[in-house]
Amino acid sequence: KTQTMTASMFTQLIEPTAATQETSGERPARERFLAVLGSALASGQWRKLSLGRFRGEDKSLERVLGRPVMLRGVAHVQLVYRHSTQDITHNVPTAEALAVIDALVALKGFESAHLLSRSHEVQLTLKAKGGRDKSHLSMKAMADEDGQEGGKAEGDEASTPASGHNREKVRPLTLQSPFWRDLGLSHGAVDAPQLVPAMARKWKQINKFVEIFQSALKASALDQETVRVVDFGCGKGYLTFAMHDALHSMGRKPDVTGVELRPELVKLCNTTAQAHAMNGLHFDAGDVRTYTPLGLDVMVALHACDIATDFAIHLGLRARASIILCAPCCHKELRPQMQSPALLRPLLNHGIHLGQEAEMITDGLRALLLDAEGYDTQVFEFTTLEHTLKNKMILAVRRQNPSSPQHRAHIHRQIDAIKQFYGLKEQCLEMLVRSEG
Repeated sequence: KTQTMTASMFTQLIEPTAATQETSGERPARERFLAVLGSALASGQWRKLSLGRFRGEDKSLERVLGRPVMLRGVAHVQLVYRHSTQDITHNVPTAEALAVIDALVALKGFESAHLLSRSHEVQLTLKAKGGRDKSHLSMKAMADEDGQEGGKAEGDEASTPASGHNREKVRPLTLQSPFWRDLGLSHGAVDAPQLVPAMARKWKQINKFVEIFQSALKASALDQETVRVVDFGCGKGYLTFAMHDALHSMGRKPDVTGVELRPELVKLCNTTAQAHAMNGLHFDAGDVRTYTPLGLDVMVALHACDIATDFAIHLGLRARASIILCAPCCHKELRPQMQSPALLRPLLNHGIHLGQEAEMITDGLRALLLDAEGYDTQVFEFTTLEHTLKNKMILAVRRQNPSSPQHRAHIHRQIDAIKQFYGLKEQCLEMLVRSEG
C-alpha cells in the first residue's frame, strides 16, 4: 500500500495537473525533478542517484553518485564525487541533501540526473536552445521479476534500499590513483597509467588482500563512519595505501596508520600521502612490540617474523579490534620444542614435514586462542603459490557476544592436549593471553 501511494505521488509530481497547466503553465523540468527527489528522500523510497554530463569548471570531476546510508542511527545521503584521479565522499543528513543536490544541478554544471526509487526510474536532462528551456523529465515504472510494474514485493531483500555500509558494492582498485606511480607500481602517461610489468604479481596480491579486507568489514559489526586501521610492518605501504583507498570507495572515513621499522620507507610513504592530500593516512616508525596506538578497529600484520605475529595479535586483542588480519611468517618458536609423537615419527623424520607441521600447529593454536577470545576465525590461502610462498592468512572477526567461560575453558583444554601431544612447553600468544588472566 505504501509503495502504491508513493508511486501515485511520484506520478502527480512528474505530470502537472490541468489546473497547474491552465494557470501558470508546466513547471520547469528541474523543479519537478527536485519535487520528486524531495518526496523520495522524505519517504525513504529511493535506492540511488547519479548526476552526470558535467559542464562545470573542475575538469577532473566526472559525476556524483548518491545512495542512502544510516550513520549512528541517522539517515544520510552519501555523495561520492567521482574525479578522474580520486573519489571524495561526503555524507549529508537527509534533511539537508535536497539543497546540496539542487546546487549541484543548478550551479555546478551537471546536465543530467538519474533517480532510481523502489517503484520508478526518473531521468532529468537539462537543455537550452535559442534561449528557451528545452529540458526534459521522464519517468518509468520498475518491473518486478514477473514482469509486473511497481517494483518487487515488500520484504524482498533485493528491493530493500541500501541503508548501511554493508550493502555498498565496492569498486576494485584502479591504477588511475596517482600514488601508485610514486610507489613504483605504475608508469606511463599520467592520464593512462600502465602497470609496471615486474609488479604484476604484487598488484594481484594487493587486489586480493583488499577483497578480503572489504569482505571482513562487511562481516563485522563495525558500523561507525571512521575506521581506524593500524598496519604493522607495512614496508613500502602498498596495502596501507590500498586500504585507505578502499575505505574511501566504501564511503567510510579512513584513519589509517602504517608502522614500519625502516625510517627511509616511513619518509617515502608520508611524502607520498602528503603530496596527494590523502587525509587520514600517515606512517610512523615503530615496532609492534613497543608501538601503542591510541585506538584501532582493524589490526593488520602481514609477514611479521616469528613471534612478532603473536605480539601483533595480542595488541589487537587488547584493543578489542573488530578485525585482526595476519599473514604469519618464519615459524621458528615451536619447531625446536617439538617431540614427534611415536605414531607420526616416520612422517616427521623428514625435515620439510616437521617444518610444515610446526607451521600448522603454530597457526592452529593462534586460531584457537582467537576463537576463545570471541573471534570467528579462519586460516586460509589468500593467494596462490604462483605469486608468493607466504600465502597463509589468519582472519579474525570479533563476534558481537563474547565467548562464555565454558567455551573458553573448552578451547584451552584443547590447546593443552595439543601441547602435551607434541611435547610443547610454551607458545608466545598463549603466554601473553594467559598473563592477563
